[in-house]
Amino acid sequence: MSDSSSASQSHGQAALFGLAAFAVFATHDVIIKLLGAAYSPVQIIFFGALFSFPVITVVLMRDAVPGTLRPNNPGWIALRSVSGALAALGAFYAFSVLPLAQVYAAIFAMPLLITLLAIPILGETVRLRRGMAVVVGLLGVLVVLRPGAADFGLGHMAALLCAVGGAFNAIVVRKLGASERPVIMILYPMMTNFALMLVALPFVYVPMPLQDMAMMALVSVMALLAMFFLIQAYLRGPAVLVAPMQYSQILWAGIFGMLFFDEYPDTWTYVGTAIIIGSGLYILRRESNAEVSSNTPVLETRTRTGTMLGLRVGSMMKFRETPKD
Repeated sequence: MSDSSSASQSHGQAALFGLAAFAVFATHDVIIKLLGAAYSPVQIIFFGALFSFPVITVVLMRDAVPGTLRPNNPGWIALRSVSGALAALGAFYAFSVLPLAQVYAAIFAMPLLITLLAIPILGETVRLRRGMAVVVGLLGVLVVLRPGAADFGLGHMAALLCAVGGAFNAIVVRKLGASERPVIMILYPMMTNFALMLVALPFVYVPMPLQDMAMMALVSVMALLAMFFLIQAYLRGPAVLVAPMQYSQILWAGIFGMLFFDEYPDTWTYVGTAIIIGSGLYILRRESNAEVSSNTPVLETRTRTGTMLGLRVGSMMKFRETPKD
């Protein structure tokens, strides 16, 4: 098999794994929305994180990089941990009260926010074309959310909180680069998320029947399965190929919304989402050129925001590397 045929096959597999990952994420979000009708996002996140601990602990134990668990950049790690927790809380609440399509539109805005935050935090230079793409994309967000409309409420603000928190989370990871061990990048956000939800849990706890507890466990399993598929995708293809697969979630939003929640988003929701997706794809394409962006903050995000543990593909992939003697 020629190199070009092999590369084409590998890229095809990357696209399929990426599509599978975000299909699982979309199904994961449906379960969250169903649970959100009866339980607080705090309770869902807490039990989701609790059920994920055994698997994540096994992964963390594989870290062979020498060092302590004391972070080299405690301030930045704290910001990553808190922003990740806020992003998850915002996402889970938004899913419980908003149509799926509207939540995804806010999540899709994250690359635009990353591009903006990269200017003061990473020292990124955003030239005219990328700057215009960001402006157009943010206008798309306004089209979807329509803040002057009567139905704009707490759910919309939670969706925006998810996007902003996820963007801060991604920028901090790019800021730290390789200066922190992967175990630090995973452990502190995971423990922060768990601890914050544990403190708030007594105020919102509702007794759960066994079937709902099983659904909580399924949320954890699906998040980890989606992460596994994403890792497989990034092992087989470049970020510029895999990252756009997240936009397939808007198709699942339409299907699942109609099937399970009687949701029929209006035309403006889809128009605004199309604008956001177009802007995001343009930025992804521009940043695939090293001469345009030396930091490539969007391409290196390699995850989906709003997951309960804030796991990132890049950090998880480092555990696959075997240290040299």
